[in-house]
Amino acid sequence: VQLQASGGGLVQPGGSPRLSCATSGDTFSSYALGWFRQAPGKEREFVAASRWSGSRPYYADSVKDRFTISRDNTKNTVYLQMNSLKPEDTAVYYCAAGRPIASTIRAHVSYPYWGQGTLVTVSS
Repeated sequence: VQLQASGGGLVQPGGSPRLSCATSGDTFSSYALGWFRQAPGKEREFVAASRWSGSRPYYADSVKDRFTISRDNTKNTVYLQMNSLKPEDTAVYYCAAGRPIASTIRAHVSYPYWGQGTLVTVSS
């Protein structure tokens, strides 16, 4: 599975960018898709995940009610709509694919396939 993330850039606080992650190489609908982020000097952390289209999404507490993960199986693409961005959301955002069980869906080790990352900088 290959993943290609896009949509990052410089965003003002309160902004609402949408990240996209296009996938190829295997059956898109059979994979759980996740978003993780890594801020400078910090470890990679879970942001959001979707086990399959229509299933209950998972979110980190820090982004719940601000970010929305969605997937389009016809385009083999997963999205991360980010609203009300804060400076602390500044990070490189990665999309990932895997087949984790529910209890491990927030663990980055559950995802063997990763995109290259896209930088989101929240600053005025």
